[in-house]
Amino acid sequence: MLRRVFFGAMAAAVFLPVDLAGAQEGKVRKVGVILQGGSWYAMVDGLRAGLRDLGLVEGKQFVLDVRDTRGDLKAVEEAARSLEKEKVDLICTLATSVSVAAKRATVKVPIIFMTGTNPVTVKLVESIPHPGGRLTGVQFRATDLTGKRLELLRQIVPSLRRVVTFYDPKNPSAIESAKEAREAARNLGLELIERHVASVAELQTATQAFRANEADAVIAVSDAMVDSHIQSVIDMAVARRLPTMLYDPGAVVKGGLATYSADYVEVGRLSAKYVQRVLGGTNPADLPVEGTDKLSFVVNMKTAKRIGLAIPESVLARADKIIE
Repeated sequence: MLRRVFFGAMAAAVFLPVDLAGAQEGKVRKVGVILQGGSWYAMVDGLRAGLRDLGLVEGKQFVLDVRDTRGDLKAVEEAARSLEKEKVDLICTLATSVSVAAKRATVKVPIIFMTGTNPVTVKLVESIPHPGGRLTGVQFRATDLTGKRLELLRQIVPSLRRVVTFYDPKNPSAIESAKEAREAARNLGLELIERHVASVAELQTATQAFRANEADAVIAVSDAMVDSHIQSVIDMAVARRLPTMLYDPGAVVKGGLATYSADYVEVGRLSAKYVQRVLGGTNPADLPVEGTDKLSFVVNMKTAKRIGLAIPESVLARADKIIE
């Protein structure tokens, strides 16, 4: 939707081809990449593919310095400060919480973000068409789909009454996503059980201690820290025969029951033109945020069988992909 609204004729004018080789002969541009690990690497794959499609050669015209912070936001800030001190040409940040932390920790370096939450809401930019600072990038749909995921979970499990979610209460994306989950739960007559976890260690403790009779299913809200260690949530849910509705597209391959999400590779690919433009000298303030609304609903029937769940045919008919 964002792409259609803001990127009609404007896109052709803003994203004209840029010849990096001609800008500064022989210079290899340095791009820092900060992520929380896990399935976020799919965006890095997409970024590399997008830059390659634009004719840029890794190792010759640019290099990526990838910093995996493994769910630790303090490590994100340290990585961002380190990259700026090393005078990288720009930083790419994957996930909203990572982007917010990197912005807070740096002063001058341009940042291209990939965020699943409205970047205006979390103060990454002043507005979608006019970012107004040193940050811009791609917004994919994640946080605003929390309510829809809960609706899908209810359709998958018609007897659903209680749903648990794990998240860091200081994460701005998680805060917005949890609000959506609460509202949807009220509308659906469900009880949302919120378990606050401020670190990976707390997440692991919480999942290990969780009992099967405390909830009927698990839903993920937007939290990159939890997402980077989603396997512990999935393993807990499968062991306790609880259905899971997640937003990480890679989570369903890891054993999650279902996901309704954006294509992370495509998000990374879209961000490549921002990297190209900024490396070519364009001010991020002049590059409107682009949105992608391509979504995929995937169901893992292997997991359904493992937890003894019969998924209604009406739900399976709506799936874009079924893992048998």
